[in-house]
Amino acid sequence: MLRVNLSRQAAKFIKKLAPKHARQVAAKITELRSNPYPSDSLKLKGYSYQRTDIGEYRIVYQVEEKILEILLIGKRNDGEVYK
Repeated sequence: MLRVNLSRQAAKFIKKLAPKHARQVAAKITELRSNPYPSDSLKLKGYSYQRTDIGEYRIVYQVEEKILEILLIGKRNDGEVYK
């Protein structure tokens, strides 16, 4: 199982979420630890990052050796997550 490394920005975003949404995001991150490339994940063009969705949120991450690095979490319909 992969070890999770949350970026400062991702951790800050999770802390601001309502408890229900925070649990959903945490559950998805737990799933990514055992299967980092689920069928709903896509590779971002031009980058080594993957993205996956959970509810109304998008998680941008990468896998390096035995580490699942969560880079960004943001609203799914908001292009701001990629800036």
